Amino acid sequence: MNDEPDDRTSFADLGLRPELLRALSGLGYEEPTPIQREAIPPLTAGRDLLGQAATGTGKTAAFALPVLERMASGERGERAPFALVLVPTRELAVQVSEAVHRYGRELGARVLPIYGGQPIGRQLRVLEQGVDVVVATPGRAVDHLNRGTLKLEHLEVVVLDEADEMLDMGFAEDLDTILAETPAERQTVLFSATMPGRIDRLARRHLSDPVRITIGREQAEPGEAPRVRQSAYVVPRAHKPAALGRVLDVEAPTAAIVFCRTRDEVDQLTETLNGRGYRAESLHGGISQEQRDRVMARLRNGTADLLVATDVAARGLDIEQLTHVVNYNVPSAPESYVHRIGRIGRAGREGVAITLAEPREHGMLKTIERVTKQRIHVEKVPTIADLRARRLELTRAALHESLLEDDLESFRVVVETLTDEFDVMEVALAAVKLAHEATGAAADEEEIPEYVPRSGPNERRGRDGGGDRREPRRPRRPSAGMTRLFVGAGRSSGIRPQDLVGAIAGEARLNGRDIGAIEIADRFSLVEVPDSAAQQVIASLRGATIKGRKVTVRRERDDPR
Repeated sequence: MNDEPDDRTSFADLGLRPELLRALSGLGYEEPTPIQREAIPPLTAGRDLLGQAATGTGKTAAFALPVLERMASGERGERAPFALVLVPTRELAVQVSEAVHRYGRELGARVLPIYGGQPIGRQLRVLEQGVDVVVATPGRAVDHLNRGTLKLEHLEVVVLDEADEMLDMGFAEDLDTILAETPAERQTVLFSATMPGRIDRLARRHLSDPVRITIGREQAEPGEAPRVRQSAYVVPRAHKPAALGRVLDVEAPTAAIVFCRTRDEVDQLTETLNGRGYRAESLHGGISQEQRDRVMARLRNGTADLLVATDVAARGLDIEQLTHVVNYNVPSAPESYVHRIGRIGRAGREGVAITLAEPREHGMLKTIERVTKQRIHVEKVPTIADLRARRLELTRAALHESLLEDDLESFRVVVETLTDEFDVMEVALAAVKLAHEATGAAADEEEIPEYVPRSGPNERRGRDGGGDRREPRRPRRPSAGMTRLFVGAGRSSGIRPQDLVGAIAGEARLNGRDIGAIEIADRFSLVEVPDSAAQQVIASLRGATIKGRKVTVRRERDDPR
């Protein structure tokens, strides 16, 4: 028998009223998360709070429960809102509103989400009848303030949820406008996943002597697997669609979001993935709200398993069955990476974060690691052999499940008839082959070249043996769709990758992102450009200078030296 005292905190220990405790018990909440333990006592006492917390740490309950506790303890008017919760997106407004309603059901809490894209007539009627908690996007809140339909003079609590996202979306002026309409003695709560300087400035303007708490994502115990497995694959741009398909084939996510930079990239990648047999849906700013709702419904009911989206379009999404997040490009800011992977690994569930990095983006991964203080493991892209092994494993698993679950008696006559002519093992092998082919196993693909860092043990010494005159490891052939050009200047001339990119982009009018792998040796450089632009680049650079000198530029030969 263990006689040690149980020092775990319960919701009852936090001083919440019985109605809230019953609601939490009915929802299956057993004990508070770290952010709830830290935030609920000072918020219930009326203190302002500045909290840094990742998505999925339980922060909605951390501010909603104290709001309901304080609301039920005080004198309430019939119509004026007691609390205003500001959130960046429509989806988050609905989620927070539903959560507050569930927690406060026994208290009779009246909760209203207000956001753009919804008929304003219903919002006006409910506001006129009276509401306790308003959950709003900043733009629609300002709209109601201008109409005179949102009265904030008796407001007691303001919550800014995911404040960094609201600032990223350009709502800084709207937030100032809204907060200027609230009483000076209100309680103000600010939660943000990241704490850039502008969040600190916002807090100094609008919070009074706040309690400060920082809660990271729940970490696994020593020796356990991490809640979110973070990995990256370094892949040339031309091979990224194939690499993504292979990684998804091996990972087999229940549901995944793939983040892209642009609308065009979203649409093209969605088409490619659907061509590989995935059920992919696109989500970006060019999609109407009605289409967006249909896409989300298909993802939640399992008729789609991949969502390809831009950052802006995916803000505020909370998908219960999400297991994987994929960065099709390395995010330009570590904060974006934090927000993206915050959608997985929630409530103790495991998740996988995958990043596809082009060779030139390898350094950005290190920056993200440094800022997030988390390791991103660089892994090898699955080979054709890996894919075959994975597909065979899926076939084996499907057959195993069928043997355990299905009624196979009606097929016995087929097997018995064939065993008169063939060995039972041969019959089984033929059946497995048919089952495997029925899963859509793809034909052999081209191997994706392995990325080799330019400064590492794989580089070989120059012919003079000097330690600072190293030659790059030469790949066998250019990436698919690319031509490798020889440039007659290298490290000894002070040539850097950015010099070559700048010259090509400036002279040949080629987008820098279209330029492929660059290798710089002591006396020459090799650079990959699209096949269709190779001749144009050569002609454009003939009369140009790089680092103040004219250089030879031509297609690479077998031995450019």
